Amino acid sequence: MIRLGSLAGYPFEGPRLLAGWTPPAAAAVYAIAYKPDPDRKPEQYAVIYVGHSDDLSAERFPFQHPRSACWIRRAGSKWKVYVCTYEVPGGGRPHREQVARELTAIYRPSCNDQQFEQAWKEEWIGEYSAPTTAPVARRGPDQTRPPGPGGQPASA
Repeated sequence: MIRLGSLAGYPFEGPRLLAGWTPPAAAAVYAIAYKPDPDRKPEQYAVIYVGHSDDLSAERFPFQHPRSACWIRRAGSKWKVYVCTYEVPGGGRPHREQVARELTAIYRPSCNDQQFEQAWKEEWIGEYSAPTTAPVARRGPDQTRPPGPGGQPASA
């Protein structure tokens, strides 16, 4: 098992060598990885592709997948490409898509055509006030808070 994602992460099965893997007929999120420095760091993997499927057995694994040439090129050989899978408990297609987007934003896998941003934009949450509180705003990327009463920084 390998954990991928932010915070505690998602418990993915694998990594398994893709060349010898038979995909199950199961809905899952999958990550394709390789070992960037197998001699000095044999347990370290780099994610190069993230996808999701309603049926892994229909994804044309191991090497008929439309992005497999990129995986092999990046890893250096088809014998150096690994797969990790996560069957989202109770998760339907929208949940699998969300997990795949999150992982793509975190790892920025080079073989994915589409990339996603992980940053929050101020207009998504904005600022608000209520009669019982001072104005509150979400912390930005620089982890600062807006000034509190009298221009002093608000406490964390």
